[in-house]
Order: sequence, then structure tokens, then C-alpha cells
Amino acid sequence: MSNSVKNIMIVGVGGQGTLLASKLLGYVLMQQGYDVKVSEVHGMSQRGGSVVTYVRFGDKVYSPVIDKGEADYILSFEKLEALRWIEYLKIGGQIITNTQEVDPMPVITGAMQYPDNIIEKLESAGAKVDAKDFLSIAEEAGSAKAVNIVLMGRLSDYFKDIPYEVWDKAIDEIVPEKYRELNHKALKLGRG
Repeated sequence: MSNSVKNIMIVGVGGQGTLLASKLLGYVLMQQGYDVKVSEVHGMSQRGGSVVTYVRFGDKVYSPVIDKGEADYILSFEKLEALRWIEYLKIGGQIITNTQEVDPMPVITGAMQYPDNIIEKLESAGAKVDAKDFLSIAEEAGSAKAVNIVLMGRLSDYFKDIPYEVWDKAIDEIVPEKYRELNHKALKLGRG
């Protein structure tokens, strides 16, 4: 990576593990000697609302906030969340999204329908899209709740200059012991 500041948005729905993912990512980047700023923006996270975390890193980072058109990556736990935050992605930026659909409150109440063709909409907005059923991979690892770590594994593929062992070791530092084995497996399965 160049010396300029890089921006990653982690977006999802409350309860999906976005905060653990951002903590893990921040740890990995700090281990590589980067100045890292992490800012958590909670929506109605306790009720399945949108949750966003900004992760900025580089030689020197002065603000934790990512403005529209600045994100190099959007890591999305749910594809509608990727669409909701697309305007924050740089032109030609990378979206990694789980193809899972979690109905927001307007869909649950019948006021709206879940949008069709979200992946196509993301691509037509100029994003490079890596869309996959990461939930199934998490279940293969042993728990649907490990989808956050599966997505971290996928993200690690985009950071070729950071050895896989650094990501793997971060799990030992961040994740409670009883969940480590599951998370090591989820991280590995998430990679390309």
C-alpha cells in the first residue's frame, strides 16, 4: 500500500459482528505499523438497524471520519447495506458483500419491498463487486455468527502485503478463547 491514507467502511445490521470485525482490522493494521483511526457509528443497532464503522489507516491519520467518495473498500455484511452506503465509495473502489438479505423495518412492516438487482446496481454505480454467500461459509466453519470473520478472511485477500499469519494471530489477541478455533477456521475459509 502507498503512504496515503486508505479508507475502509464496514457496514451491516446490528448484531452481525461489525464491531468485532473493525476491532480485528484495526489490530492487524496497527501491527503493520500504520496510524489507525476507527470510528463507530451506531444506528438502531439493537433493533437490526444499520451499523457503520470507519477504519482509516496510513502513515498519519488525522480524522476517523470517511466522507462521501473517499472509501477504498466497503465491507458489507448484507447487500442492501452495500447499496445504502455506495455513495461513500471511490470511483472504482472495491465492495466485498455478503449476498445475505436482512429485511429492514420498512420491508418487515410491508411499507416497502426489498430491492431487486442490488449487485447489478452496485456494479452500474462503478464499484468493483466481490459478492458471495459468506453466511454459508460461516455455517461451514461452524456458526452463522462467524460471518464477520469470514468477511475479514476475504478482505485479507486484498492486502497481499500483510501476511496471513498477522490476521490469524489477531484472532488470538481479540477473540475470547472459547471462540478462537471457530474463528481461525472462519478466517481461513473466507480467503479466496
